[in-house]
Amino acid sequence: MDALWQQFEDQGPDRLAADDAWEEHGLVFSSAVGKPLDAANVRRAFRQALKGIDGINPDEWTPRELRHSFVSLLSDRGVPLEEISRLVGHSGTAVTEEVYRKQIRPVIQTGVVIMDGIFGMRERRS
Repeated sequence: MDALWQQFEDQGPDRLAADDAWEEHGLVFSSAVGKPLDAANVRRAFRQALKGIDGINPDEWTPRELRHSFVSLLSDRGVPLEEISRLVGHSGTAVTEEVYRKQIRPVIQTGVVIMDGIFGMRERRS
């Protein structure tokens, strides 16, 4: 909650810069003028965040890859399908099962090991 309040407070300069153009919707994540983000805003910001990372072409990535990774990692850790479905906003398990629940392929195991190291998962499993 603290991080979300900080994000909301950090919008202060945007509110001042936008002056009369700011539309207050009480959003934590919004456009530069307070409006709800649309898919294009999110994609643009996501790709901007990826710029400058070695080995990553930002134009080849979308936030959707994060969703698939999230579901795959939870599934691989044995989180029940019902809980995964709830976390990704599905009303039932059918869509999660058919579309998202894919176990991590051995081909990308190297990436998983690296991510485990970044997020400290190896220490927690011990």
